[in-house]
Amino acid sequence: MDVVVIGAGQAGLSSAYHLRRTGLEPERDFVVLDHSPRPGGAWQFRWPSLTYGKVHGMHALPGMELTGADPARPSSEVIGEYFASYESTFDLRVRRPVDVRTVRDGDDGRLLVETSAGTWATRALINATGTWDRPFWPRYPGQEEFRGQQLHTARYQGPEQFAGLRVLVVGGGASGTQHLMEIAPYAAATYWVTRRPPVFVEGPFDEGAGRSAVALVEERVRAGLPPRSVVSVTGLPLTDAVRQARADGVLDRLPMFDRITPDGAVWEDGRSVEADVILWATGFRPVIDHLAPLKLREPGGGIRIDGTRAIADPRVHMVGYGPSASTIGANRAGRAAVRDIRRLLSGELVPV
Repeated sequence: MDVVVIGAGQAGLSSAYHLRRTGLEPERDFVVLDHSPRPGGAWQFRWPSLTYGKVHGMHALPGMELTGADPARPSSEVIGEYFASYESTFDLRVRRPVDVRTVRDGDDGRLLVETSAGTWATRALINATGTWDRPFWPRYPGQEEFRGQQLHTARYQGPEQFAGLRVLVVGGGASGTQHLMEIAPYAAATYWVTRRPPVFVEGPFDEGAGRSAVALVEERVRAGLPPRSVVSVTGLPLTDAVRQARADGVLDRLPMFDRITPDGAVWEDGRSVEADVILWATGFRPVIDHLAPLKLREPGGGIRIDGTRAIADPRVHMVGYGPSASTIGANRAGRAAVRDIRRLLSGELVPV
């Protein structure tokens, strides 16, 4: 192949669309590999109570708008059907389920993409694997001794499973606040702990604020540090629901505890809470371990990129990584990656 695309979420489908627009044919010139069982990217795994109307900032894929969606339907269904229609409309021929195990150098200047369905040799690679398959679990003293249930956002299925339970939610992002507001009417008690005080932002999140947020994430990536999510630098939107939850005491934040006990958590000042469940809404990390043989990581732990191109290997493009992790960012990054790859294929850019 000329190009292998790993992942068929927003970033992967955007990239495939732009590859097709430049004249490359799926299965002849490029292939899209996806390990998920069906279309929808990470959206297909979202909890049923996350309806489409609650989704913040879902941007349409290039060339095809998402119209007429019922805001009361689960986002996993709405976006899954949209992605399936998109793949069919543009004949992207996504291969799934295919697990990519490793990417390494070949003998002829190509990259070898080794998978559960065989090995592809490619002149360029678009890595669009996202973060969903790598939930981040912090470690705290006493964690293994907790007698209750611990689960991560990745396995959250809705508020009903917490009926009558005391729930400790860890994490100051959008998922943590959404979980708390959903769970509170069902739970016997809820507690919210975060490492830093949450920042609630008034007013609309406009284009200027978006550019500033992306610039902060991009600064870390250029320094070779692991990227923070775009959402982590934007603050939390102060909606009517959030205002009400704050007034009701649901979003009453506690500082991070010092230790987990068999029955809950304790703080250094002697404060303690009892809990039946610890829900870790602590985010995700980029899925990039399969790229390890290429030695792209910097000493700081991240992959330095110029636009989307890996500094250490111009054959590799990171789409949906760092500053392009938002849905609109992934669309733009897909177009930029394909523009660079066409230059590489034509000989304008020299591979390592």
